[in-house]
Amino acid sequence: MRESEMTGGWKEEEPATTATENEIGNQGQEPEGRNRESGRKKGSFFKELIVYAVIIVLCVTVVPRYVVQRTQVSGISMLKTLEDEESLLVEKVSYYFNDPSRFDIITFYPKGREHDEYYIKRVIGLPGETIQITGNTIYINGRVLEEHYGREAMQSGGIAEEPIKLGKNEFFVLGDNRNDSIDSRDEEVGIVKKDNIDGHAILRIYPFSKFGTIQNKNS
Repeated sequence: MRESEMTGGWKEEEPATTATENEIGNQGQEPEGRNRESGRKKGSFFKELIVYAVIIVLCVTVVPRYVVQRTQVSGISMLKTLEDEESLLVEKVSYYFNDPSRFDIITFYPKGREHDEYYIKRVIGLPGETIQITGNTIYINGRVLEEHYGREAMQSGGIAEEPIKLGKNEFFVLGDNRNDSIDSRDEEVGIVKKDNIDGHAILRIYPFSKFGTIQNKNS
């Protein structure tokens, strides 16, 4: 009988611990596909974070400066149309393409954009027109302007008591509360340049009971 048969064979078996160690090693390693998926998720998260940050910056800086802005009325110069502390939305896009129309309610910087203070008034005179105020009557190019915005009869025409010829890109503005308004009749404000016009008030957003568009037409 061959020796191998007598002893049951001399073939050595692999140590039992070998398989166990391999299994332990595999358990401690992440599959390569899972690592790639995790990396993609992290990259996507940071990309979204950057996009959101850019949107926030645009909303805080660019939108109020060039598109639309919330503003609050201060004072009573625009009574009976606008009241003190009412909140409005002012859009800024339309005047990039068109001039303000007569009776638009605008916000503007009377002394230039380098100053923080801005006013809100109604456009009365347009570029190229001659305006004069006699008593309570407004004349545009020698003809009476029919309008009903004034809260009461004007006591003074200010610098417009004598005819004023508006130049290119110049506007004459009045507050609706004519006797309690510093506007184009006053040398402190005077004629408003288009470059100093900031926007067009279009919507009242507060108080909620008066939410709605603002009357800009003489009707």
